[in-house]
Amino acid sequence: MRHRVAHRKLGRVTEHRISMLRNLAQALLQHEHIETTVARAKELRPYVERLITVAKRGVAAGNTVASTLHARRLVARDIQDKDVLKKLFDALAPRYAERPGGYLRIIKAGIRKGDATEVALVELIGSEFDPKKAEAAKQAKDATKGGTQGMAGRLRRAAERVRGRKSDTAEGEGPVHERTKGSPWAKAKPRQTGRSGKGS
Repeated sequence: MRHRVAHRKLGRVTEHRISMLRNLAQALLQHEHIETTVARAKELRPYVERLITVAKRGVAAGNTVASTLHARRLVARDIQDKDVLKKLFDALAPRYAERPGGYLRIIKAGIRKGDATEVALVELIGSEFDPKKAEAAKQAKDATKGGTQGMAGRLRRAAERVRGRKSDTAEGEGPVHERTKGSPWAKAKPRQTGRSGKGS
């Protein structure tokens, strides 16, 4: 029987479960919406709502530095990113100052193809997710950064840099790498591949 068993274990040991909840909470407070499984979303809701409530108490008692600092330190045990912590105290806590609770919304979003797990969208109340706006913001961010990140983006930028070296390319020869400029292999003709007319 499951009498007085409060929380889901989510198939993880305690340390891993706490770490996972901290990471989910940080991502939710940073982006204001995330997609995860329904079981994780139901465990995440009270966890994040407690953090917002502590931040609200710290902001409400803003006239005393000690209580605000104490609230920041309590929340900082779970939120390691200083930018997210600043956003929580400067933007999110004042947004929910008049709200007595219920800062999150869980919307079921179907099932995941890989393992048929129920998936849910978790978002903060008052920051409804607009996919068109998010896509426009992502494209603007990629344009400012100069392309996509990750291995594909780095390879693409490296290829563009190599192709752009016109000074290293002699007439009728391929590009010469900087390390091989003085070596005898730099002037060697490229090796012929395929058959050279022997035995047709």
